[in-house]
Amino acid sequence: MRLAVVIVNYNVKYFLRQCLSSVFGSNRTLKDGSTLELEVWVVDNDSVDGSIEMVRSEFPEVHVIENKQNVGFARANNQALVQVGGMRSEVGGMRSKVGNDSLIPHTSDLILLLNPDTVVENDTFVKCVDFMHDHPDAGGLTVKMVDGDGNFLKESKRGFPTPEASFYKISGLIKLFPHSRRIAAYYMGHLPENEVNEIEIMPGAFLMISREAYDKIGGLDESYFMYGEDIDYSWRIHLAGFKNYYFPLTHIIHYKGESTKRGSMNYVYTFYNAMSIFVKRYFSGSNARLFNALLRMAIWLRASLAWAKRIGGRLAMPLLDFGVAYGGFLLIKRLWAELWANNIDYYPPEYTYLVMPLYVLILMCGSWLAGGYDKPVRHWKIVKGMGIGLLLLLSFYSLLDEGQRYSRMLLLAGGAWTLLSTLLIRTALGAMGLKGYARYARRRGKVLVVGSEAETTRVKQLYALMGSTDTAIIAEQPREAHHLQDLIRIEKVDEVVFCGADIELKDIISLMATLRTTGVEYKIAPENSDYVIGSNSILSRESLFLDDLETISTDACRRNKRLFDLTTALMLLLLSPVLFWFQRRKNAYYADCLRVLAGRRSWVGFRGRKGIFSPADLAPGASPELQERLLLRYMRHYKTSTDASILLHNLNNI
Repeated sequence: MRLAVVIVNYNVKYFLRQCLSSVFGSNRTLKDGSTLELEVWVVDNDSVDGSIEMVRSEFPEVHVIENKQNVGFARANNQALVQVGGMRSEVGGMRSKVGNDSLIPHTSDLILLLNPDTVVENDTFVKCVDFMHDHPDAGGLTVKMVDGDGNFLKESKRGFPTPEASFYKISGLIKLFPHSRRIAAYYMGHLPENEVNEIEIMPGAFLMISREAYDKIGGLDESYFMYGEDIDYSWRIHLAGFKNYYFPLTHIIHYKGESTKRGSMNYVYTFYNAMSIFVKRYFSGSNARLFNALLRMAIWLRASLAWAKRIGGRLAMPLLDFGVAYGGFLLIKRLWAELWANNIDYYPPEYTYLVMPLYVLILMCGSWLAGGYDKPVRHWKIVKGMGIGLLLLLSFYSLLDEGQRYSRMLLLAGGAWTLLSTLLIRTALGAMGLKGYARYARRRGKVLVVGSEAETTRVKQLYALMGSTDTAIIAEQPREAHHLQDLIRIEKVDEVVFCGADIELKDIISLMATLRTTGVEYKIAPENSDYVIGSNSILSRESLFLDDLETISTDACRRNKRLFDLTTALMLLLLSPVLFWFQRRKNAYYADCLRVLAGRRSWVGFRGRKGIFSPADLAPGASPELQERLLLRYMRHYKTSTDASILLHNLNNI
């Protein structure tokens, strides 16, 4: 029996490494005594994090297809499926390599589409293959999925997205009746999560397909770039006369990537486009038009609410700061008018309703530019930013005519109050325990490492090598859940690390499910690894090194870079009547300026950020090694003056 595993990767090297380790470390003995043959394919969509180099170095048995661009989930899967299916296919416009050899067709009895941010249990493959063998009517199969904290993922089993089911999901009513056959039909909530059942829709994170089903329906529909392709494919299997099964007798961890924020307009557009394709394909006439209209309205309404919530969250603190600071300005003005001028109406309305708010805004902008609104809060950044803002206000004040100088004393007193009130607000929020506002934020609290003595020692050394000298490490041999629960409570543990070499994944999942009420964060230290991986973070020597050195990753540098991009793009547009005629690429001048203004590009690109120009432009004709050194230097010692130099160097090439 042969199983082909297809994994589409995009910039998740550490997750991919752990996924492949679990795949190749899995049991291969089927219940009839035969051996399961594994054939693993990784299709990379133009990653820049070293994923391909890692795969070729550590997993040479993997067949690799390397794309020059992100071609989407469906098309990338099909690139491997045409090889697994025994058919040749020329992939136009892309560089495709399988190890060091040309593409060779294979034929497999079963095919598995697997996400790179998953970890399979030791017996996942053999249990699934045995089940598919015993159920010849099965065209597809998926398993029970849990997240990195052991919580059940309800998308493990889904129903056909009818207009009614989609409405209940998008409107949020499904959360009120999670086990209703009708209202929770989207997630088939009436079916027990630990019971084998026939379902309609399987998730693309783990989608096993029989050979017969694949031969009948072919590959994924490439009309879908992202989202919806698993719904379409599952339904095509169903329409072809096969059954789709939910098989919870084995588990996988699905960390669920966060690269696409669900409230973002980009997500809304991509998701709506995918669902619109699905509706047009499987609904007809007035039903399709009505469903499409309702779907569009519901999705955009929900996205608008999410966007408003996110913006409201970002504006809450500035609005609080402004309200308290402006209220203080008003009180100081009133007291000063009574004491100094003996006239409460001494200052004109424009001073109260225009000048004073402007004072507060300038002081707050100074704090923002200095990093005063970054988390964790650093009080000295607020003092620095407002100090600079106050100096600028005083300088500007001295240049005004005598009739426009309302009161230097009010400016000084109001500035002092704005600074004091801002600091007091942060101190109060820190005392209330709000995340990010503590005066002295700790990097990491107590860590409980569960594993053998050798493995816990290795993890301790790993934390020490990563510079976590302030971390208290508690080692514990694998024991019953209630022992660990007591230890977490007594020692006030913040993080639990399970040693993958000593504890099977199914036991780790079981422990996480039992301990999840403790509120700690869970991570796994894979065997022979130099990193620790969890749902929300990856701790490694490489990532820590880059965090320390790549200053461009800090909020302050990214903010300054964005401000530089905005101001220069506006200046170039204003000066375009003159500069345009000196351009070598006149057709790209306005397009580049607009891309930068919209945030789709930066003037100078780096890893993870597309740019019009590159740090290597400072050394034309440089070798690849020198270009890499220039890029690293740019990232580690970022200054806006460097962006300015690169932009001036390319002023005729915009």
